[in-house]
Amino acid sequence: MEIAGIHFFGLEVLWDSLEVTGLVFFMMVLVDWIDVRTRGKVQQWVSGHKLQQYFTTSLLGVTPGCTGSFMNVSLYMHGFLTLGAITGGMIATSGDAAFVMFAKFPKTALLLNILLLFLGIIFAFVTDFIVRRFKIKHCLECGLQVYHRDEHSMGHYLKEHVWGHIIKKHIGRVFLWTFFALLLIHFGLEYLNLQSFAKEHTLLLLIIAAVLGLIPDAAPQYVFVFMFSAGLIPFSVLLTSSMVQDGHGMLPLLSYSVRDSVIIKIFNLAFGLAVGLAVLGLGF
Repeated sequence: MEIAGIHFFGLEVLWDSLEVTGLVFFMMVLVDWIDVRTRGKVQQWVSGHKLQQYFTTSLLGVTPGCTGSFMNVSLYMHGFLTLGAITGGMIATSGDAAFVMFAKFPKTALLLNILLLFLGIIFAFVTDFIVRRFKIKHCLECGLQVYHRDEHSMGHYLKEHVWGHIIKKHIGRVFLWTFFALLLIHFGLEYLNLQSFAKEHTLLLLIIAAVLGLIPDAAPQYVFVFMFSAGLIPFSVLLTSSMVQDGHGMLPLLSYSVRDSVIIKIFNLAFGLAVGLAVLGLGF
């Protein structure tokens, strides 16, 4: 019976991995196709001004679910965004947990997302300033985007861009990272009762919320969403959790650059703790 349960468990992880990978594939093809058709004009539109980048990525981030984050990652992997812009987008997103929040407390969820939008823009600026000031190295562009004379041919596009670029260079790694990350997360959540961490000490809960936010999945945040809904934790804990965690949005970025993913999560953790502690100090 246990073997059957594990078999079903593995199928669920496999299906989730295929679903995430499929969505990432669609977003990458969409960005790549538009970029090819406009011969790079998308890059000029998105990356023409940093403030425009910050607003766009944060707006995509606050979109419920992970679609906006996947789009941000696709743009970043094409070299269209700064590290600060992708960091701001990850700060703004709550992943699938946003759907739960809008279902449980819609008014507060709306206010939270508006706040996350502005925090994403602000900390995108701060991140790029820190990156420039301390010369933090990070990946810029995958270097695989090449325009050809016959690029408008569908056969050429499918062979050179979809197969040669997206599938061969990215999608396989996206699927593997997603599958093993979700497998590890599901096993951890299966045998770890996160509800047991519900202590009376608010500061401890805030720190735990930030640490759990490092996991590339929105599931751990559900605990804090329902605790907030029940009046067990203050807004500061929920805000910290929302800022640090980014749903599945980080998974495709891990396949592109582990270094960049770690840097972004460090920024998110630092900013989330700083804002959370400040809001807690104000009594919220």
